[in-house]
Amino acid sequence: MRWARIVAAPSGPRDRAARLPLGPGVYRFRDAAGGILYLGRAVSLRRRVASYWGDLGDRGHLAAMVAKIARVEAVVCDSAHEAAWLERNLLERRKPPWNRSPSGGQESEVWIRLSESARAPSVTVVYQPRAGDPARHFGPYLGGAKARDAVSGLGRVLPLGYAADRPAGTERELARVRGASPGARADLARAITAVLDRDRAAVAALHAELVRRRDAAAAGLAFEFAGRLQDELDALDWVTAEQKVTLAQPSDFDVHGWAGGVLVRFEVRGGRLCGWSQRACGAAAARRRLAETSTGRPEWAEFARRNARLAASLSA
Repeated sequence: MRWARIVAAPSGPRDRAARLPLGPGVYRFRDAAGGILYLGRAVSLRRRVASYWGDLGDRGHLAAMVAKIARVEAVVCDSAHEAAWLERNLLERRKPPWNRSPSGGQESEVWIRLSESARAPSVTVVYQPRAGDPARHFGPYLGGAKARDAVSGLGRVLPLGYAADRPAGTERELARVRGASPGARADLARAITAVLDRDRAAVAALHAELVRRRDAAAAGLAFEFAGRLQDELDALDWVTAEQKVTLAQPSDFDVHGWAGGVLVRFEVRGGRLCGWSQRACGAAAARRRLAETSTGRPEWAEFARRNARLAASLSA
């Protein structure tokens, strides 16, 4: 008895979409000649990319593009915020032909300013740090509305703005109600700094207190207030999520990851990850690049490594 040889049909871009992770990231489509057709971001890479081969709904104009897709590439990110920044940075450098939205997206780039001034301590949202400003700045963040909601949530639990040295009469009473005082100012500022520095314990404590207040509001049928607290929780998750693709300080460097014969390169210029490429490469040829990343930029090594594994999976 002779066995027939079974040859698996090569998987197309639609099949490769099923190999994508469910987490957030950035994806791009290439045509048969290697040209980039479109670049986008997703909260769930697998669901978003697979949707292009389903009912396009109000994206019907993309049907012609979908017919041209020969390859799917993706970068998995540590948060939706990181994916938003990566999409913006890549589109600012180059806008593919099927991207209709303005290069860089719609969200504003903002910073959170923390002032411990004795006369007017505050946590506010600004568009750019001012030269010579003694206040501390955290960021940058994408989305002015999200940043303002996050500041509202911080102030609700950590009322630094009411800890001035000599508050006026009304403010003095509000400070008393909120448990703020000049003597507590330094502790409040330290607690806010810990949250914005993404200290896990500080973030978890703030999150738990806002959840407690939200649930109490819902139990008391104050649904509008509960919804407001949920917006603040979502915004705090956004600004405290890991995000490394846009840095506070400008710097230029490359990081590399390798897996399964594919070398992935990420270019950081001016503190922004704005270049992403991948190519076939043997292990020996990749060794020096990988060593440079692991010794020079160890905080990027896992990011580059996991994305190289993903690139190899999508290339197989």
